[in-house]
Amino acid sequence: MELDLQNLQTKDFYYDLPKELIAQTPLEPRDSSRLLTLNKKTGEISHKHFYDIIDCLNPGDCLVLNDSRVLPARLYGIKEDTGAKVEFLLLTHREGDVWEVLCGPGKRAKPGTRFTFGDGLLKAEVLEIIEDGNRLARFIYDGNFYEILDKIGQMPLPHYITKHLEDNERYQTVYSKEVGSAAAPTAGLHFTPELLERVKQKGVKVCFVTLHVGLGTFRPVSAEKVTDHKMHSEHYYLPKETADCINETKKNGGRVIAVGTTSCRTLESVGTKEGCIKESDGWTDIFIYPGYRYKVLDGLITNFHLPESTLIMLVSAFAGYQHIMNAYKVAVEEKYRFFSFGDAMFIY
Repeated sequence: MELDLQNLQTKDFYYDLPKELIAQTPLEPRDSSRLLTLNKKTGEISHKHFYDIIDCLNPGDCLVLNDSRVLPARLYGIKEDTGAKVEFLLLTHREGDVWEVLCGPGKRAKPGTRFTFGDGLLKAEVLEIIEDGNRLARFIYDGNFYEILDKIGQMPLPHYITKHLEDNERYQTVYSKEVGSAAAPTAGLHFTPELLERVKQKGVKVCFVTLHVGLGTFRPVSAEKVTDHKMHSEHYYLPKETADCINETKKNGGRVIAVGTTSCRTLESVGTKEGCIKESDGWTDIFIYPGYRYKVLDGLITNFHLPESTLIMLVSAFAGYQHIMNAYKVAVEEKYRFFSFGDAMFIY
């Protein structure tokens, strides 16, 4: 099927996925998941395990990882005056102790309403209702906000994961550092410290960006026409040492390989906005779909994404629509595990 780039339809990115292929739990060890490799020029596919990624990388390549750390952002509490149950999901830190939050049920969270979490360890007052029906809430507490979250918050696993996560660290990458994401940059979940060490020993440079993943990542595309979809905005930071590393790699003929769509979006945002790769800090709502010309990326390590999602559009823009739809068909036939806790793909 040929794509009409002038009239891209969301349904063009649909594929049929049996429910049992949606991974509910992470594999142990992390790097034992499967790896489908896809040559974006030829469409050639091979099947490996993630620890074989070492064989796919060349000395002089540069791996770019997102070091954002997931907040245990799901809070269960009660409304102070009635004791009615409520769920808060922290989305974006606005200023001071004010956060943008998603509340359920929303009708209980009118401006001026107060809530209590963790037997009073944390309190919140709703300040206002903003676009999308989200709320701005001010939190009241003694001590360190993030330490309290670690005690009483739960990991905001995507809706398609219904099993309880025994260990919160399994929804964090081993190199996560900068707290602020509402979801994990999941491509990085496959790396172990030992595998990263082997990567460095091979002569592959490893550097970091920070992009705090918003829940908009999981928001379905409801528009029929792809171009009518409005992207959410996420905060990123690309440090000077990473910019230097990428520029040196390019100069010496190495490949810049993003680990995850979040690292990809950061690099492409900076490349588009600045016209080059340099230290940069800002917000991005870049929407990458077929027709987009990549400015920085040479390779991408990523998981398998939801049908009709902005992320399957992004990988289709990178590897070619036909190649991606075929690779996904093969992955379903070969019973790969899909989504956040699923298997990985290396597109080169």
